[in-house]
Amino acid sequence: MDPKTVIGAALASILAAGVAADAGAQTSGNEKEKCYGVAKAGQNDCAAGKNSCAGTSRKDNDPTAWKLVAKGTCEKMGGKMAPPKTQS
Repeated sequence: MDPKTVIGAALASILAAGVAADAGAQTSGNEKEKCYGVAKAGQNDCAAGKNSCAGTSRKDNDPTAWKLVAKGTCEKMGGKMAPPKTQS
């Protein structure tokens, strides 16, 4: 099997476990929300915009990259609750 395929499958498994763990945290009273434009390079959560995976954003505060933050804190951090509108 191709090493890239094995690595990709391993990363997908790790990410899936992280998403499942986060979903459990959300239901236990630690409410979070997606916040666009606040993630530092390489610290975005999940795929967004031009990023194919968590941790792949290449610039700080990319408006298309999102990060989970405590509910009610996004706009205070300078972020937006919705992704930027795409231009046609």
